[in-house]
Amino acid sequence: MLNSSQRQLLRVISESGPLSRTVLAASMGLSKAAMSGIARDLITLGILHETETVYGQGRPSILLDLHPEGAFFVGISLLENPAPMVLSDLNGKIIARENMPLSRDPDIIAGRIADALPKLLSGRRPGVAEKLSGLGVALSGFVDEKRANCVQSTLLGWRDVPLAKIIRQKTGIETFIENDAKAVAVSEKLFGIARDIQNFSVVSFGDGIGCAHFIRGKLYRGNHGGAGEIAHCTIEPNGSPCRCGKRGCLDTVASINAIKDMSKAAGLSCTSLTELEEKASAGNAVAIRILHRAGGALGLAIAHLIQFNDPGMILITHVEGNFDGLFGTAVRQAIEANVLPRYAGQTPIRTQRVDGDIWARGAASIAAHNFLIGPNPN
Repeated sequence: MLNSSQRQLLRVISESGPLSRTVLAASMGLSKAAMSGIARDLITLGILHETETVYGQGRPSILLDLHPEGAFFVGISLLENPAPMVLSDLNGKIIARENMPLSRDPDIIAGRIADALPKLLSGRRPGVAEKLSGLGVALSGFVDEKRANCVQSTLLGWRDVPLAKIIRQKTGIETFIENDAKAVAVSEKLFGIARDIQNFSVVSFGDGIGCAHFIRGKLYRGNHGGAGEIAHCTIEPNGSPCRCGKRGCLDTVASINAIKDMSKAAGLSCTSLTELEEKASAGNAVAIRILHRAGGALGLAIAHLIQFNDPGMILITHVEGNFDGLFGTAVRQAIEANVLPRYAGQTPIRTQRVDGDIWARGAASIAAHNFLIGPNPN
C-alpha cells in the first residue's frame, strides 16, 4: 500500500509526464532531499524509473517517469457478450486480452472472472501476477460514489448489487466498478487526449448515450454518483417512451438504437448510421429528416453542457461511422445555435472513433486511477 506522499508524487507525474527531481520537489512543496527519498523508494519498488537526461543551464537533470511495468491492472466490460477482459500496464497499454461469457448473475460473473484470470496472466513475464494492483469493471448504469455498488442497471437488470465486494471475495483483488462513460473519461484523463485539460466532458455516442465530466482535474460524480446522465434528460417533452420510465429522453432520439428504430418505423432498411448517411447523401428525405432530428437533439444536449460547465473541451467518442456526414453537421449546428453568442465556437468539440477495447480499457483505468491517485478521487 502506497502512502500519501508516494501517491502525491505519482499523481504529479501522471498529470504532467516525466519531470526532474527539482521540478517534482517544487510541485510537491518539499525539499529536494525529502522528495528524492520518496522517489528512491518508488524506484526500488519498480514503480518509477529514470529516463532521459536533460541538458540546460547548470547541472543536467535526469527525468523520472512511471515505469510501465511498475503495476498491472485488469479491466472488464459488462456492456457486450462475450465480455472483454484486458490486462494493462501503468501506461494504459493493453498487453493481453481474453473474453468470457456475459451473465446477469453477479456471482456467476465473479466466478467467471476468477476462472479467466490465470489464462489472462499466463505466459506473461515473471512478476506480472505479483504486480497486479487492481481490477476495474465498466457497466451501463448508475454506480454509487464509492465505486462499489451498482445502484441500478437496466441493461443487466440490477438494483443495489454490491458487485465490487462479490468480485473481490472471488478473486482476492481490490475491485472497483464504474459507469461506462465515467470509465472512458478517466482513461482519457490518465492516458489520452485530455491529459492536460482540467475541465472537460466526454459524450459517448453508441447504442446508448453516456456522459462524464472532469472539473478542476477531478472526475465529478455528484453526491450520489449520478452526475453526467444526459441520456435521460428530457429533450422532447411528451416524446417517445424511454426504458427508464420517462418520455422524450435524449436516448430515445439520438442514440444509435433510436436512429435504427426511427429508420425501421419509416420503412428504411438501414442497419447502421453509415447506411442512413448514404441514403441521405442520395437525397432520401426521410433519412435526412431522421439525421437532422437525432443530430439536433444531441447537439442541443451538448450545448446545455457547455452552458452548465463551460468546459475546455467536449470529446465525443463513437464506435460506428464518423462525424463528417449530415449527422455530425446537425450536431455542430445545434451546438452553435443553442449556446450564448459569446460562447459560440469557444469550446473545442473533438470527435474520436474508438475501438471495441474502449470500455475494458476504461475499466482498467479505474483501477489504475485508484492506484495512482488514491481511494478518494473526488
